[in-house]
Amino acid sequence: MTVHFIGAGPGAADLLTLRAVRLLESSPVCLYAGALVPTAVLAHCPPGARLVDTANLDLDRITAEYRAAHEAGHDVARLHSGDPSVYSAMAEQMRRLDALGIPYDVTPGVPAFAAAAATLRRELTVPGVGQTVILTRTSARATPMPPGEDLATLGRSRATVVLHLAVQRIAEVVAELVPNYGPECPAAVVAYASRPDELVLRGTLATIADQVAAAGVRRTAVVVVGDVLAAEGFLDSHLYSTTRQRS
Repeated sequence: MTVHFIGAGPGAADLLTLRAVRLLESSPVCLYAGALVPTAVLAHCPPGARLVDTANLDLDRITAEYRAAHEAGHDVARLHSGDPSVYSAMAEQMRRLDALGIPYDVTPGVPAFAAAAATLRRELTVPGVGQTVILTRTSARATPMPPGEDLATLGRSRATVVLHLAVQRIAEVVAELVPNYGPECPAAVVAYASRPDELVLRGTLATIADQVAAAGVRRTAVVVVGDVLAAEGFLDSHLYSTTRQRS
């Protein structure tokens, strides 16, 4: 058997990859976070599959599910929202599986930041404006951030910042970013990206916190900050430049 870590995407069931659908259809066991993975995604599981909501399970209980499936010879589809390479807690599960000698693989998914950028209809790397994207979070109600990865330090580059798991403390986020980015720097919040109840807030660092409070956004949201959100009159990319020499 194999544990298949699968990126479930940002929420829309039709944003799953073809590989993800194939693995879901063939796995007798599916573990998923009910608070983050919509039920429409589970429709790809085979009839009679064991569906386990991990939202309230600790790592020991999740590991026990893997062990039981391994002993029964059943493949496991382990769904993680977005892409499992970012903020999925996949690494600690892999460590347990390695210790148990249980095989696993990883299928990528559409990450939340990409879904948010699509909703905003913005490229996050614009020539002459911003070519670096920082994916980060804050330490509130989570494991501490490593030294040097606080927003005040990361913000010195003025690169585009995409924050996960941070909308609940948007006022503090703004306070940490304003010294480097300025109050008029464009900012946006996308909640439930790609879903029917998607919500988009656009403003600046000076206004976005009040918008978030007024809208009551508390979770499942991505915060984007940077000049690329309002870029106009920028240079054409070298890739398609009319002056570029082509072989």
